Amino acid sequence: MQISRRVFLRAAAAAGAVAGLPGAARAAEGGAALFKTQLCKALIAPAADDAACERIVQAGFPGVELNKKDVTPAQAAQGRLTAEKHGLKIHSFMGGWAEFNHADPAARRASIEDVKRMIRVTAAYGASTMLLVPCRVGGGGLALPKPSQFKIDFDPRTLLVGSVVEGDNAPFAAYIAAQNRATELSRQAVEELIPVAAREGVVICLENVWNNLWVLPPFAAAFVRSFDNVWVKAYFDLGNHVRYAPVETWLQTLGHTVAKLHIKDFKIDRTANNDGKFVKIGDGSIDWKSVRQAIDAIGYNGWVTIESGDFTDAEHSALMDRFFAGQGA
Repeated sequence: MQISRRVFLRAAAAAGAVAGLPGAARAAEGGAALFKTQLCKALIAPAADDAACERIVQAGFPGVELNKKDVTPAQAAQGRLTAEKHGLKIHSFMGGWAEFNHADPAARRASIEDVKRMIRVTAAYGASTMLLVPCRVGGGGLALPKPSQFKIDFDPRTLLVGSVVEGDNAPFAAYIAAQNRATELSRQAVEELIPVAAREGVVICLENVWNNLWVLPPFAAAFVRSFDNVWVKAYFDLGNHVRYAPVETWLQTLGHTVAKLHIKDFKIDRTANNDGKFVKIGDGSIDWKSVRQAIDAIGYNGWVTIESGDFTDAEHSALMDRFFAGQGA
């Protein structure tokens, strides 16, 4: 297959450009002396209108991640112009949940086609990445291990799971089958999406968000790396999966597959439903000083988008500055 010069140049730049950092971005005061890596803070908003852009910039954020799904490429192009007018960078679009493992083939096809649309929307925004959760399993009485029970044995070549806990796996046979089906169908769907992403210059960032799939670092990393493609990376949320493994372990294992980061906090309580709950950043089980060091250790330079509603915009901005500088949250 002959590759166009445009696609070739986009692919060559993807690894370095995926962060989408603006030229003026810099580490928080004092951070440059402590860390080799450069982080840039962003908020989440539905769309890039004048009110949202002005609010975000006034709070000290140079970037935004948008999450309104029913947007046309033309509307996204206008949003990009609005953001640029305010000096704000749209760095990513939250495509969110797909249904690549739906029981109905027609529904699976509709989901794939909708993600193609959202990739085009992402490109029109001028964003470098689109967050994608391929699918989920659970409900309907499906028995799953508790987060602390998981010990997944999977084939590194096929990614098929043989067991999910030590000892007797019979209670989880249906879950293992659902996991394997989700992996196979998700891989097929993402493979179909890669040419669209390459053409539009958008990196597909896979995230697993409490969807009961790829829940341990080695398995999640193997899933992302299985595509062996510059247009497929990981979107890692620093708070979503601490109940399965320490954040530092997740970062070390995902390594250079990480294209973007979210930040929130989670308090582990193994006696509680879901093994804990989301809390204000700084009140949970995450050691934010250690996590900043782990980010530096994997060489991640890029955007960190705060996904928490517990503070004002200005308080979120100050919190991010402390975190970036290695002072905790």
